Amino acid sequence: MRIWTLIGALAAALLMAAPAAAQKLEDRTTANGAVKLHYVVQGKGPLVVMIHGFPDYWATWKPLMGELSKAGYRTAALDMRGYNLSDKPDGMAAYAMPSLIGDIAAVIQAEGARDAVVIGHDWGAAIAWQVAINRPDLVNRLVIMSVPHPAGFAREMAVNKAQQDNSQYARNFQQEGFEKNLTAEGLASWVKDPAAKPGYVEAFKRSNFTSMLNYYRANYPRTPGAGAPQAPPMAPVKAPTLVIHGMKDTALLAAGHSGTWDHVQADTTVMMIPGAGHFVQHDGQALVNRTVKDWLAARR
Repeated sequence: MRIWTLIGALAAALLMAAPAAAQKLEDRTTANGAVKLHYVVQGKGPLVVMIHGFPDYWATWKPLMGELSKAGYRTAALDMRGYNLSDKPDGMAAYAMPSLIGDIAAVIQAEGARDAVVIGHDWGAAIAWQVAINRPDLVNRLVIMSVPHPAGFAREMAVNKAQQDNSQYARNFQQEGFEKNLTAEGLASWVKDPAAKPGYVEAFKRSNFTSMLNYYRANYPRTPGAGAPQAPPMAPVKAPTLVIHGMKDTALLAAGHSGTWDHVQADTTVMMIPGAGHFVQHDGQALVNRTVKDWLAARR
């Protein structure tokens, strides 16, 4: 009898030690007012909401979704409004930050959760910062990729000539009619994985280029230099925060992250990856995925 008890205990231990299999991806929809939002979920457990940037779509998070689903989380990756299978409302006002914050709140509510781990890259990171600042009740952990805290970015736009010069692309995007210069194939040129690139091209063909640029027109600072407006007073971020930045990022320079800890009341971790560029979740995929998974595990 004792032998069978030992065998059973050993089998249970081996089962617990074995990595869990990633669960299948499932499509979901929800709505923020009249705007329908498409998102994809994987796994079971505490909710992780993942927000992509420009130009991207939900599948940018596939590798991290797989890792976190195996670690016992339920991941939900959005197509942001204007992109792929989500609605593309007309007008710049539809892309102002309050509506974008509402999109994240809608997904959390649709998943039956009170709050979530919120992960964002590029515009997704800018939105994630604002959700954590304006709706702290929705964010229990915050993971930011590439984008400085709004106060840090405003500072760099005011005093850092290199950041001012490197932000010219955004001022181009703000110009009326600039979307005529965009193509799905061109927007997907950053994608290095040949197996993934066709999916991006198709997603961008389903997207609306004016919607993409309206994120910049509605939210990006228009005046660089000494006259650039400073960020208004903001509530501190209350959630533990992880910032990951690729040092080869030329759109958003690493200096913007200096002083991030002054705006976060919880523990703050900043990781710089020397060999990665703007799309740090791809350029440093293995390190990023391992870091996010281990950082969350330490705070679970």
